[in-house]
Amino acid sequence: MGKISDGYVCNSKCFSKRIIFLKAELTILRKNLTLTLFTIIVISLITVQAAAQSGSSLQKIQNTNIDTKLVTKLDDKYKSLQKNINAKTTDALKSFQKKEAKLKKKLQSVDSTKAKELFGQSEQFYKGLQNKLTTTNNKLTKLGHYFPGLDSLQTATKFLQQAGNRLNNFSPDKQNQLNQLSSSLNSVQGSMQSATEISQLLNQRQQQLQSALQQFGLSKDLLGMNKQVYYYQQQLNDYKATLNDEQKLEQKALSIVRELPAFKDFMAKNSILAQLFPMPQNLGTAQALAGLQTRSSVTQQLQQQLGSATNPQAYMQQQMQAAQTQLNQLKDKINQLGGGSSDIVMPDFKPNTQKTKSFLKRIEYGFNIQSQKTNSLLPTTSDIAITLGYKLSDKATVGTGASYKLGWGNGLNHISMSNQGIGLRSYMDIKLKGSIWITGGYEQNWLPQLATALDSVNVHPSGWGKGWQTSGLIGITKKYKIGKKTSNLQLLWDFLSYRQIPMTPALKFRVGYQF
Repeated sequence: MGKISDGYVCNSKCFSKRIIFLKAELTILRKNLTLTLFTIIVISLITVQAAAQSGSSLQKIQNTNIDTKLVTKLDDKYKSLQKNINAKTTDALKSFQKKEAKLKKKLQSVDSTKAKELFGQSEQFYKGLQNKLTTTNNKLTKLGHYFPGLDSLQTATKFLQQAGNRLNNFSPDKQNQLNQLSSSLNSVQGSMQSATEISQLLNQRQQQLQSALQQFGLSKDLLGMNKQVYYYQQQLNDYKATLNDEQKLEQKALSIVRELPAFKDFMAKNSILAQLFPMPQNLGTAQALAGLQTRSSVTQQLQQQLGSATNPQAYMQQQMQAAQTQLNQLKDKINQLGGGSSDIVMPDFKPNTQKTKSFLKRIEYGFNIQSQKTNSLLPTTSDIAITLGYKLSDKATVGTGASYKLGWGNGLNHISMSNQGIGLRSYMDIKLKGSIWITGGYEQNWLPQLATALDSVNVHPSGWGKGWQTSGLIGITKKYKIGKKTSNLQLLWDFLSYRQIPMTPALKFRVGYQF
């Protein structure tokens, strides 16, 4: 028997229970200490890792190198683009105003009251449009157009401007270049915004005049205004495509900062898209998900409606794909008509899509080859030609070219490559129907062996002189696509071949490609 304080007597059983109880408390205490120690270690590791990531991110930012030549090229590009937008808009306003002046003059001779009513405020209207162009608005309004590529480049420029002090080898000159680029990007966005609004106002003005003047027999003048507005809008669509297209310069610029975690956070908070659709403050928390349907609840509802035999996920995937296809088709139709503008110009004529393209974009390069059997003067030959064409419209192309005549010898047993002359040519293609074109051409081919033969017989032909053969060609061309290239097959009749010395085959077959 043992005695405990306060007169309480404890036997051996009591001591055993006490010992067991103390052991249990020690075990719990040991587990708590282990858990606490483990928590401290985990928190320390997370802190160290976060610090390392922060240090690594900071080091990446510090090591970011700004290519001054790249910044200058981008600045020049967008300054030039803004200049072109403003020039095209100014030209469109002047042309539209001249057409209105002609309409006013014609209408005054018929109905002076109507002319005063329609054109009384015309001069102020165009002055207001010109002022809208010169006082550009850099803010994206609800009537504006969002340019993803431009937004990314603007945000990247802002990021580098703010991170300037943390960059190695960052000088005031680089800061000035970034400031200039930022200004150019804002200016071109403002000009594009103003030009789009002007296009919409011109379209509304053209529709107003068309509805008011239909009964006065001025359809030809109204058609000219419709063409002017349509082609101006198409030109703006080309500029929008340029702004949306991340070309090599933009891709190189964005590659400098795109992989930086700090830039991703900056982009999510400071881009134009982020300003239009801001993220909730409690993003990533349980509060942000309150009220939203869970996947299991949606799946359960679909099973109740469709039955247990149908896979809800497969059904949703199928419906989403069908909806995406329809949206893409609708998007393509809208882009073909007006590039996504809220005021689409419906042309009253068949548009020429080449009209708004630059000179270089209307150029097409070509290559073709034709072969000819041996004759009394020449061995078997192949004419290898390169061509350079200019698209007058979607249905007409004119061009020029040069050819080299390569000799192959006489037969398979006597193959011998030789120079058999050169040629100059011109041509014109006119679309007949579908992929069939009418082709006409004029060619001059110089044959050195022909010149020698004519000298020996003392013959002096007319035309370009000794050794030159003249060809006049007309025939059909079949054009078809192979990948990105356009291939063509030509069957041509040389109606001047009957006067050639020696006479060559009148029918010529050519195979070629266009780029």
